[in-house]
Amino acid sequence: KITLQDEVVTSAHAKSMGGSQVFLEEGEKQTVDTLLKCILVASGNDASVAMAEYIGGSEEAFVQKMNERAAALGMENTHFVDCCGLTDSDEHYTTPRDIAIMSRELLLNFPQVEQYTTIWMEDITHVTAKGSSAFGLTNTNKLLRSYDGCIGVKTGFTDSARRTLVSCAERDGVRLIAVTLNAPNDWSDHAKMLDYGFEKVTLCEMKYDSSALSLSVVGSEKETVGVECGAVKLPLCNEQKDKITAEIYMPKFIYAGLAAGEKVGEIHYLLNGNTIATAPLQTAESCVQKERKTDFFTVIYKFIAGLLTR
Repeated sequence: KITLQDEVVTSAHAKSMGGSQVFLEEGEKQTVDTLLKCILVASGNDASVAMAEYIGGSEEAFVQKMNERAAALGMENTHFVDCCGLTDSDEHYTTPRDIAIMSRELLLNFPQVEQYTTIWMEDITHVTAKGSSAFGLTNTNKLLRSYDGCIGVKTGFTDSARRTLVSCAERDGVRLIAVTLNAPNDWSDHAKMLDYGFEKVTLCEMKYDSSALSLSVVGSEKETVGVECGAVKLPLCNEQKDKITAEIYMPKFIYAGLAAGEKVGEIHYLLNGNTIATAPLQTAESCVQKERKTDFFTVIYKFIAGLLTR
């Protein structure tokens, strides 16, 4: 509903935020793009509140949306009372697992976020009644510079939560997320956790042998058509590779008129009975409609009809 070019006006409430901030002035306008940098690079609490008010109408309304979204994602042990984590309250809480769920959703469905979480340093420009001035944003995630393949995600600190960190790194097509709360040595902890994960997880190509698969075709010269299945790459722990099973979902027949490569079903890859990936099943060749033959009397009828209309 909004674009990166939309301008957001800073309210007095947003300006009043403490903790990490980018020192927005009341009435100052910044684009959504700039505010995302302020939030994801510099942990700007004032920028977070400005964005919350722009999207939700008020911080309170936006926080309600946060809690609704968290519940929909299955974050069963999370409850927000503000949009930036400053409130010291027993009603404001989360867990490492829930943070991992949230981070996974963000990275999977909004890959453009990496353009922000991987920024190391960048300047923004404040334009207020006092004039124009530059302000430097510096990323506090040291893993971006010290851990190979790191693409984010976010640091955090409050007096009650202490040092908190969610990181993500990618190597050889495998992405792993690590989360720690109240970890004094989080930089080294995350490096060790990610190293452990990359030793255990590899990207495996799953390709079902579909040579024996075919579908009956109604209304075609061909009675059946072959079915093809593309490969799927899955990040799997070493001990999981031989435990993957496959289930085929196809109709009993299809109608003629399909071109080669059209989807006619799905293959589901399962681990411990749970679907972890799907791939389309497609026609290996076209199946054109059977040509209709015209009988002798139809030919004579059309000929006479043509004479009468001249």
